[in-house]
Amino acid sequence: MAEELVIDKEAGKAEKYQELMPQLEALVKNEKDVIANMANISAALWQTFHFFWVGFYRVVDEELVLGPFQGPIACTRIRRGRGVCGSAWKEGKTLVVPDVDQFPGHIACNSASRSEIVVPVRNQAGEIMAVLDIDSDQLDSFDKTDVLYLERVVSFLFN
Repeated sequence: MAEELVIDKEAGKAEKYQELMPQLEALVKNEKDVIANMANISAALWQTFHFFWVGFYRVVDEELVLGPFQGPIACTRIRRGRGVCGSAWKEGKTLVVPDVDQFPGHIACNSASRSEIVVPVRNQAGEIMAVLDIDSDQLDSFDKTDVLYLERVVSFLFN
């Protein structure tokens, strides 16, 4: 696949995801380096949806450590159970936060972040190896459509 995405800029959210999915899968399926794939997934999501921040935090020992991302500088390390990312890791499920100011213990890496979705990334054994973190500078940016497609996106990393 060429390193250029073909996405209809006028399409709705679900249609953009539908166009993006086969392109993402083709982009990462023959690359075995998970960091390279995280980098390209981050870039493709950021380019397609113009989210404020898109990136991965990798599980290293007992912390989440900043991985590949697109957007402003970010927090480097997050403890398990802390903030939205640490909570998604601890709970083992996708978290959608319509207003980060209402999330107890939210970590404000950037004050422009208003809503967030965090998706656990599992390896083939089912262990959480990372989380995909996406922030928006708008309230209530994420919904069931994002959950559906982003959970599929992260499955590309270890298949």
